[in-house]
Amino acid sequence: MNIYRVGWLAKLLALITMGFLMLPLAAVIPVSFTGKRYLSMPEGDWSLRHYITLFHSSEWIGSIMNSAIVAISAALLATLLSTAFVIAVWYRNNKWTRWLIGLCMLPLIVPPVVSAMVLYFMTTNVSRIAPGLGYDSLPGVILAHTLLIVPFGVINMLVAISRVDRRIELAARNLGAGLWQTTWMVLLPNLRLSMLTTFLLCFILSWEEIAVTLFITSWEVITLPRQIWSGLRDNVDPVVAAISTLLIILTLTLLFLRMAIQGWRAAQRH
Repeated sequence: MNIYRVGWLAKLLALITMGFLMLPLAAVIPVSFTGKRYLSMPEGDWSLRHYITLFHSSEWIGSIMNSAIVAISAALLATLLSTAFVIAVWYRNNKWTRWLIGLCMLPLIVPPVVSAMVLYFMTTNVSRIAPGLGYDSLPGVILAHTLLIVPFGVINMLVAISRVDRRIELAARNLGAGLWQTTWMVLLPNLRLSMLTTFLLCFILSWEEIAVTLFITSWEVITLPRQIWSGLRDNVDPVVAAISTLLIILTLTLLFLRMAIQGWRAAQRH
């Protein structure tokens, strides 16, 4: 079969798959321009009222800020913990480290509701000792999200560190480098890109988390997913469609920007 025909067929299948996945998201966009107070398709009455409401609502702006603070903090903590864990495992490669890896992966097989209940009891108990660090507090939500997303960060970092050649450690040691020098000057530079991707992965997981957040928050801390959930549960607020449209546009913009940068770099190499 002609290789060019196979290439075009693969591209066609990719476009069809992308269109199938984007269709439900695309349906949200016209709903955000409805002039009615409930979710519905606009019937000649296209309006920006819900976007105006979004940018003038302290509740929505506050929920976006809370989600940003929680996601950035939790992603940073999860990245640091994951990196420290895999480096320790890499240095101490024995049968016990395999048990530690299995123990770290255990939260992945636990249903989200069970994890949410465990974190609920944990944060409520912490609140009895330190009220500002437990239930319905930003530090409490950050801690819960960190515990939830660390296993995903560990998986990503384990894959990355498995590609590191152990001979570079031996070479550094033979040249007189100590443990900390080897870690900071040899190992971590080889993990920088993986740490960045781990941070982005953990950020996305924390940003979209809703199940645990519903269990460990009440009125003080409202994240964006919780605000969207409240808008759909209470009055089916079309502002939900407006914020969803903005998130879709932001995601597509970042995707096309990344593709443009990759294309520019490829052109520079040639």
